[in-house]
Amino acid sequence: MGYFSKAKVGDKVYGLVFGKGKIVAVYPDSHYSIMVEFDNGYQVPYTEEGVPGWGRFKRQTLYYRKDVDLSNADFSPVEKILSPKKIIRLREKKQLQVRLPSGLWVNVKKADSDYVEGLLENEQYHLFRKKT
Repeated sequence: MGYFSKAKVGDKVYGLVFGKGKIVAVYPDSHYSIMVEFDNGYQVPYTEEGVPGWGRFKRQTLYYRKDVDLSNADFSPVEKILSPKKIIRLREKKQLQVRLPSGLWVNVKKADSDYVEGLLENEQYHLFRKKT
């Protein structure tokens, strides 16, 4: 029995990647059992366990809002903007973090590769930092 086995349309949720959202559809006989629309307009399908239908996620990234405690989450601003060369070096050493649209800092390996490449192509270096 999965975390979202009793999900209903309109339930408020929080995704570690996109932040606040709500369930807009429930599919009981499908691999992806719910569709979530986030405040930024993205719609993402999720399994009953809260694993998204995109990226390389193998663990739950979606929770009911009432179950989320973000008191220990890192939303701090970047202190130093990294150069492109430094970003490449840190990425090779696996010490690079990226800021997700929700504001959370995560290891760049856990983020969607298209998202990371888009940030690099658009020269949004302020969304990267050295692992703390």
